[in-house]
Amino acid sequence: MGSYTVTTQTGFLKRIGAAFGGIIVGIGLIVGGTILLWWNEGNFVATGDALTEAQAITQELGDINKLDPTKNGLFVHASGPTETKDIVKDPVFGIEINAVRLERKVEFYQWVESSKTETRTKLGGGEEKVTTYTYSQNWVSSPVDSSRFADPGRNTTYRNTVLITLDDFRDQAKNVSFGAYNLPDILINLIRGANQLRVNLSEETIAALNGRLASASQYTPGANADNTLPNTSQMVHVSGNTVLLSAAPNMPQIGDVRVTFTETPPGTISILAKVNGSTFEPYFAKNGKKVIELSMGSHSLENMFEEAHSTNVIITWLLRLLGTVMIMVGLRMLMAPLEVLASIIPILGNVVGAGASVVSFLLGFSWSLLIIAIAWLRFRPVLGILMLAVAGGLIALLYSRGRKRKAAQALAA
Repeated sequence: MGSYTVTTQTGFLKRIGAAFGGIIVGIGLIVGGTILLWWNEGNFVATGDALTEAQAITQELGDINKLDPTKNGLFVHASGPTETKDIVKDPVFGIEINAVRLERKVEFYQWVESSKTETRTKLGGGEEKVTTYTYSQNWVSSPVDSSRFADPGRNTTYRNTVLITLDDFRDQAKNVSFGAYNLPDILINLIRGANQLRVNLSEETIAALNGRLASASQYTPGANADNTLPNTSQMVHVSGNTVLLSAAPNMPQIGDVRVTFTETPPGTISILAKVNGSTFEPYFAKNGKKVIELSMGSHSLENMFEEAHSTNVIITWLLRLLGTVMIMVGLRMLMAPLEVLASIIPILGNVVGAGASVVSFLLGFSWSLLIIAIAWLRFRPVLGILMLAVAGGLIALLYSRGRKRKAAQALAA
């Protein structure tokens, strides 16, 4: 663990220029957030209508162990076990198993930079930023470019290397049966239930990897306590579902690589899909939305549609939150020049900044409710009118606060 501190000074003119430049970004965020909120409400209603339409015509497929020509072209619900005879492979580590999916996750032991900044406004509108960079060693999902670190000692003390560059990998079965039916890729992709895969590497694979790693080793002298190079004759270490590529497995070195493997075996599933001969495909509702679902385990038709509706609600609320935050941040950026101008006297800048944050929150929330309400007027008039009322109340509150502030300023004058 190490640290490095950088202090930067920004003059008033540069700050005010950056604040006015941020107005363009703020407008973009407001427009983008508004579009997202409008689209999201329409998508929520369309998805819900498509699910309701599909549920009304869903039939039980029945026995999946024999093809039923009378169900061809119908939207059905079915539950049962899956099977596959496919062998999925990892070509680098020579792993071959019978499973729906084989996945490799790669991590690298690296120096990682993190930072914390304290900002102080100075008399006259200037700004001082004190940034403290800290460095620690951690397992990360991709190599870290240490040449971009702030500390001048990055090329020595915090220099990152890697033993070998590997990517995450996934191999998936192409043929997965569901009784007498075959699952399409769109449903195979939805199969879950990954388990840790106990790894057994052949002697040939281990020898090949050791040779490759020894010749490409980028370990640096002084890594060991006795200032000697690590032993690179045995660098492949297998434990459970993990392969550690390291010369010192009990004490990870910068550049070490950790690889973990998981397998997804066949299992019992429940599906909602349209029958197409001996396979399945999505159902397209009248509004163009497609419906196709897969859940792990045995679930009733009603439970699957209930879960699909719940997922639709959760996604909609997450996007509502995202759109609203975008608008609030955009409004705050529009008000940034006022804060910078007021910061000529630091305490006044703090007051204006706090007020701008409150106004941005209330106005952004009101604007978001207004957009959502207008969108809902087309689909759910009662809820749309209620949202418009709430938005109107918030706007009235803002107006009232503004009038009171002006009145107080007039009395003070």
